[in-house]
Amino acid sequence: MYEADMNWDQRMAIDAAQSERVAFIRKTYLHVAGAIVGFALLLFALVNFVPSETMKQIFFGSKYSWLIVTGVFLGVTMLAQRMADARSSTATQYLGLALYTAAEALFFWPIIWVCTTMPQFQGILPQAVILTLALAGGLTMSVFITKADFSWMRTALVVAGWVAFGLIIASIFIGFSLGLVFSVAMIALMCGFILYETSMVLHHYHTSQYVGAALAIFASLATLFWYVIRLLMALRD
Repeated sequence: MYEADMNWDQRMAIDAAQSERVAFIRKTYLHVAGAIVGFALLLFALVNFVPSETMKQIFFGSKYSWLIVTGVFLGVTMLAQRMADARSSTATQYLGLALYTAAEALFFWPIIWVCTTMPQFQGILPQAVILTLALAGGLTMSVFITKADFSWMRTALVVAGWVAFGLIIASIFIGFSLGLVFSVAMIALMCGFILYETSMVLHHYHTSQYVGAALAIFASLATLFWYVIRLLMALRD
């Protein structure tokens, strides 16, 4: 029996002793912070040290480049989530989180390049960071203070997520713009995911699942950040 098997037998956080529960929550959010730092460093390196022509070729080389990139990103996301499962070895869990962090950085590369090079979008990134942290921080604190369980939202969030994904794919094929309303709707959806994932940390994750929990929270934060940027760009444009 390897470490992951033993970890999987641990109790859910809500049933664990106070010290074990606090340690699990601390580990989860330390890993979220680590993923954010890694994400920021990778983006900095991509934007500043990799030629923009490389980025344009990957993301805009053909009509369906974004479709291919989106498909690859979805596949990597599913793989990383499986790797971060508590049944995996500790090394595999960390590799899954690192893989997902790198994939997010690559996916963000074009929009961050635009925000840092186009004069009309100067100043958007700091605003987006502040707004994202304010939204996520407020939602997270509300769950920790009220100890509310939002696990009942799972089905609605998953269905809404797949509908949104379908709209994104359709927009790539048909060539229509999703626009301002879609960005607002996605921000609302990601706020729902943050409420859900935070309540999962408090009530339903096992105390060994801090890497998987961190990946889920980071994924919601990153997507929220993406659509806050999109919203601010639409308002500025």
